[in-house]
Amino acid sequence: MDLKKARIITAMTTPFDDQGAVDYGRLEKLINYLLENGTEGLVVGGTTGESPTLTHNEKLELYQKTIELVAGRVPVIAGTGSFNTAETIAFTKEVEAISGIDAALVVAPYYSKPNQAGLYAHFEAVANSTTLPIIIYNVPGRTSVSIDPKTTIKLSAIKNIIGVKECLGLDAVSEEIEQTSDDFLVYTGEDGNAFPAKCIGATGVISVASHVLGNDMVKMYNCLEALQMSEAAELHRQLVPKMNSLFTVPSPAPVKFALNHLGIEVGGVRLPLVACTKEEEEFILTTLNW
Repeated sequence: MDLKKARIITAMTTPFDDQGAVDYGRLEKLINYLLENGTEGLVVGGTTGESPTLTHNEKLELYQKTIELVAGRVPVIAGTGSFNTAETIAFTKEVEAISGIDAALVVAPYYSKPNQAGLYAHFEAVANSTTLPIIIYNVPGRTSVSIDPKTTIKLSAIKNIIGVKECLGLDAVSEEIEQTSDDFLVYTGEDGNAFPAKCIGATGVISVASHVLGNDMVKMYNCLEALQMSEAAELHRQLVPKMNSLFTVPSPAPVKFALNHLGIEVGGVRLPLVACTKEEEEFILTTLNW
């Protein structure tokens, strides 16, 4: 499917049952809810999906089931990255065999802290091993390594590296938009930057907040595209504190709480993450005006 048309891609939570196992009944309800409320694409098995705590087989089954449940309605991007290049290549090849996956999201290798030459070589090796389109995921706050925009720009010349989820900031987003081809997808990975990133030419946002704020985010983007700038900016100002409330403790605990509160049951989080306290829950509800 055409990812270029997907402005708001939800980095989807993984629903668990009361025993902590992946719950596919809840997954179906979550997917339908998201697609009815502003989501234009899905990332499955990303950070928000608690990928570090999912087993290899859980991921493959989750991806296959997600494809079946989405049934071609929106693009689906599957997380395949790790700190191990060989393991990332092997897993990406397995995911490539799942019919219907539109792209692989490959995170910068964490823990090892490679330099820019190592980062380039890692993504080059993964891209050369698969026919799947690759989206680079730069999230320094979680990986302790940052992909320099110049490295991303160089990687964009590789045929099947089609985009980036950029969490470094607006300067990086701006440089990547300016110095890559028009068909290279640049998504901000920071919800609070959804509006300004789009203003400077980003494709859109890969979002956590769209789980519960999707319709407002769509309205904001629609106003922007209709050149109703004051309306779009006002929506942005109203959304930012709500977005920030969903990151008051390590994600996805807050957004899972918010979904459960709405009656979209997604269960809890797996250790080492823990649920929000009552005080944290009250702050989230108050900020969301619920």
